[in-house]
Amino acid sequence: MRILHFYKTYKPDSMGGVEEMIGQICSGAAKYGVSSEVLTVSEDTSTVHLSDHIHHRAKLDIEIASSAFSLAAFRKFSDLARNADVIHYHFPWPFADVVHFATRLGKPSVLTYHSDIVRQKFLLQLYKPLRNRFLSSVDAIVATSPNYLASSKVLQHYKSKVEIIPIGLDRSSYNLPSPAKLQYWRERVGPKFFLFVGNLRYYKGLHILLDALQGSAYPTVIVGSGPVEKALKEKAKCAGLDCVHFVGPIADEDKIALYTLCHAVTFPSHLRSEAFGISLLEGAMFGKPLISAEIGTGTSYVNINEVTGLVVAPNDSTSLRNALARLWNDESLASCLGANALARFEAEFTASKMAERYVQLYRRLNESRAR
Repeated sequence: MRILHFYKTYKPDSMGGVEEMIGQICSGAAKYGVSSEVLTVSEDTSTVHLSDHIHHRAKLDIEIASSAFSLAAFRKFSDLARNADVIHYHFPWPFADVVHFATRLGKPSVLTYHSDIVRQKFLLQLYKPLRNRFLSSVDAIVATSPNYLASSKVLQHYKSKVEIIPIGLDRSSYNLPSPAKLQYWRERVGPKFFLFVGNLRYYKGLHILLDALQGSAYPTVIVGSGPVEKALKEKAKCAGLDCVHFVGPIADEDKIALYTLCHAVTFPSHLRSEAFGISLLEGAMFGKPLISAEIGTGTSYVNINEVTGLVVAPNDSTSLRNALARLWNDESLASCLGANALARFEAEFTASKMAERYVQLYRRLNESRAR
């Protein structure tokens, strides 16, 4: 069976949570004899041959409101889709809706619904008719958590064809860091610290984290870069937060070293644009207690309050400060929550479980269309 994934970005061009998930699906499905190809748009049009799947790129022409457009993608998609048994879309990306209807190939299709559109409210009103038609036309929709299905007004309209397949990670793909790398980070940030990993965007709530850290001396490492990076650094400097370390984007070995060493993972995203939280999942995989905010999405499916970590009110620096203090001062609690987080990861969030569920869905859609 052949699957074509269609999304705006993929590695090595971008290394976000959706990109990581697509890679895990492709690699996991390969173990079931399912071959995968990924089509994106990019300024680089070369083809990337990964270990068990292929990344094709169509020439990027323009980007409007975070949505990429490409004239070349119409032909590229049509050519690749003809050889595919199932098309796998990743939402939201309005350009994919256009390509879907323009090419009209009639192949079985599944759409992973990663997030509602939250920020572009005016453009959303213009896009709604196309969005609704697109969601109606695909054969199956996947939500990554029951929490997101329950809280998304959009998904409620298509509930009859929504399946829940949580995001999963492959622990074996996270190679152990060298002793020298672990020592490097111990010397740089200290033996005990909180960790945030992710793109530095408006919905990540990092300004709330900085407010929560004022008056404390908890070392906190912030990994990543993004549009609000400069503003966050200025805010930390003005507040005299010498305990906060902005380390930028780092290599995988460095990231794994920080997950290995950290005391807890903090993930203060305060808006629904944060649909799941891969960093929370990584923290659980490393047996770390988690701190997140209740925003009605998958973050509270990964992190269960008082079981795997602490869940606080969104946009509330006082609640976040109290959670940080609780985990910092209670080693027994932190250890217990971390152990529970690891157990929940192994039970619910492995890449093998995710891939198996997607392969079952692919086969069901393909067999249904054949009948």
